[in-house]
Amino acid sequence: MAKVLIIDDESSIRRTLREILEYEKYTVDDAATGMDALVLVQEQEYDVILCDIKMPQMDGIETLQAIKQYSDTPVIMISGHGTIETAVEAIKKGAYDYISKPPDLNRLLITLKNALDKSTLMSETKALKKVVSKQYEMVGQSAVMQEIKHIIEKVAPTTARVLIMGENGTGKELVARQIHELSTRSFAPFIEVNCAAIPSELIESQLFGHEKGSFTSAIKQRKGDFELAHGGTLFLDEIGDMSLSAQAKVLRALQENKITRVGGEKEISVDVRILAATNKNLKEEIEHGRFREDLYHRISVIIMKVAPLRERTDDIPLLVKHFVEQLSQRQGKPMPFFTDDALLELQQYKWTGNIRELHNAIERLLILGGSTIDRSSVLLFAKPLHELD
Repeated sequence: MAKVLIIDDESSIRRTLREILEYEKYTVDDAATGMDALVLVQEQEYDVILCDIKMPQMDGIETLQAIKQYSDTPVIMISGHGTIETAVEAIKKGAYDYISKPPDLNRLLITLKNALDKSTLMSETKALKKVVSKQYEMVGQSAVMQEIKHIIEKVAPTTARVLIMGENGTGKELVARQIHELSTRSFAPFIEVNCAAIPSELIESQLFGHEKGSFTSAIKQRKGDFELAHGGTLFLDEIGDMSLSAQAKVLRALQENKITRVGGEKEISVDVRILAATNKNLKEEIEHGRFREDLYHRISVIIMKVAPLRERTDDIPLLVKHFVEQLSQRQGKPMPFFTDDALLELQQYKWTGNIRELHNAIERLLILGGSTIDRSSVLLFAKPLHELD
């Protein structure tokens, strides 16, 4: 049942609105002053707030601004002394809508319903963001992980380009996503391109887009990832596998902040932050002529090295707990208990595939092991099935 707060200094107005809304099955609280309303907003959650503009001591606009510091709840302003200027000011200050007194009942209920729909959507969006952020959470308290988190906190708010280096499966994508989430671009797109997974003849179309008819299968115009990431972050994963011709175009895009679609002539301005990752030694690639040195210097303002799992074994119990919770929820299975000797055995394993390999091992243990995972279970099921004797 939706909960509404009415803020008005006239008791007759509060009473009338309460009767109308309670008849419509809303739960209603009311406050006679802006200060009383702020106390309620800090103590409780409301789906919609109705607020008078003309009030003594603290008027409606001041109350609206104060509410917005504590809550994202939609606020509908109501006034018998309103003008167009007042309405415009209220909307600029963050009001959802503006209604004149005496309010038309149908208009009031429709506006209330629309505001409630917005409130529900915002709640669902927040919940979804929590799920997404949990999915990309960086787990670990070891010294090397603390150092990585510290660097991320310092780098994220800047516009600096970051090159993330590390073995396969170490979590380079997680680092990139954390940088994006903590940046001023977090509201904008995060576009990931796996340069190793896209054929060299298609990588330019993927990055820069193409015009209709520019090649045989280009049956319609397509925006590239640079355009799609405009205002946000473009993550070039495994950039060491990018072709030299694509590298040249990426370099130009970074120098000029402009791109040209394949088969096109028009230059398109783009504003993207570049994060790149690789499992290769780019300096060796440069020596062998496989990577452009000028591009390397463009993308490596900050260089971060993500440690392999064998250098942060203290984090394995925390990672196991995280994966068990995640996988048990996804598979609808009860969480098994891992004994100390099972965790110790997992810490002693080499994990050449790093965190990705550990994740797969935990998933096998959940499926094939019992309610208690001990050392013998780890020895039996932790390795890939084709390696088991």
